[in-house]
Amino acid sequence: MSRAWIASPGAPLRGELAVPGDKSISHRAIMLGAIAEGTTRIEGFLEGEDTRATAAIFRRLGVRIEAPSDGVRIVRGVGLHGLQPADGPLDCGNAGTAMRLLAGLLAGQRFDSLLVGDASLSARPMRRVIEPLAAMGAVIEAEDGRAPLRIRGGQPLRGIDYTLPVASAQVKSALLLAGLYADGETHVREPHPTRDYSERMLAAFGASCAFVPGEAAILGGFPLQARDVQVPADFSSAAFFIVAASVVPGSELLLRRVGMNPRRTGLLHVLRAMGADIVALHPGEQGGEPVADLRVRHAPLRGIEVPAQHVPDMIDEFPALFVAAACAEGETVVRGAAELRVKESDRIATMAAGLRVLGIRVDEAPDGATITGGPLQGGEVDAHGDHRIAMSLCVAAQVAAGAVRITDVDNVATSFPGFDDLARGAGFGLRAA
Repeated sequence: MSRAWIASPGAPLRGELAVPGDKSISHRAIMLGAIAEGTTRIEGFLEGEDTRATAAIFRRLGVRIEAPSDGVRIVRGVGLHGLQPADGPLDCGNAGTAMRLLAGLLAGQRFDSLLVGDASLSARPMRRVIEPLAAMGAVIEAEDGRAPLRIRGGQPLRGIDYTLPVASAQVKSALLLAGLYADGETHVREPHPTRDYSERMLAAFGASCAFVPGEAAILGGFPLQARDVQVPADFSSAAFFIVAASVVPGSELLLRRVGMNPRRTGLLHVLRAMGADIVALHPGEQGGEPVADLRVRHAPLRGIEVPAQHVPDMIDEFPALFVAAACAEGETVVRGAAELRVKESDRIATMAAGLRVLGIRVDEAPDGATITGGPLQGGEVDAHGDHRIAMSLCVAAQVAAGAVRITDVDNVATSFPGFDDLARGAGFGLRAA
């Protein structure tokens, strides 16, 4: 039986918080460390189920990975061609990032691989990564474009010039990883710029990788060299507390050393346009990524039309934005976010359903929604196994008139282990049902 929460208004949110390490960077650090030459030390590694699944997969592929303490991994790289065949399926759990990126990386190996996932991941579309990899020469078998993915080894890959029909950092990253093993240059273009974590890290590990917003290219055959990685705090995890402190009266939070990659922080621009009081302090760099402390104070929000240019830079933060919109005066209009339909759940439909239970009007569109702000009430809502939905609805409950029961919250551990303890410490009303 899946877990549930009872969330209700607590105290004003106060204090300093350190949220877990960035999930996207943690995944990529394990992957590149595994195929680099030498030893990579990762500090700030996210101890979540998704990232642990990635580490477990590379152990199965013959990579020695040590965990001397919480949040630290030592990866003994085996080089581009040193991975060994696993003795069975490679289980990605709920990690879409792992499955899509591994599809590219394993397409260049000499051996066959089988990628599997849980029920949620097995329902997510993989054709959009399979098809461009096939154009590079990969052979990947799937049932109706979904997992499990059977990847045929020993296929010669060739570089391609490919324009993504839909902007996706995961698909782009899969092609760049396959490009490490391809003959010639792999050039990926996007309709809108997406997160450049893979490009930054590939370049840092010594790949011949050039990139500008919306475009990246990599030359095959260049070995990677190990380097230490300091993972900044995950902006997507910070987003729940940013929104909570913005909407709960009397709140003031300081979030420490949060990753401020410009392809990740669209939510900050949108919340500030809605009237949020968010100040970035002590900017710096950590592991090649910009970081800052974020001070967030409660402020009245107003509805806006979300600027289209920020949509690709906040695709994981939309559930939290929907809550901010529900607490804002007037209408907030979101368009250009069709990607939300194919995340861990259909996030547009799931958030719309949850907010309607809590008394908020939400008019869905194929690529977004119009949310009319108003008072929230208590009720029972279903997170549908989506970690970001569960945490966002928990934020909404902090300003509801009554308790909110949130069901199917088990997958919060995939991205934010310890969320409930950290939230209670900051002032949330939250307990296990």
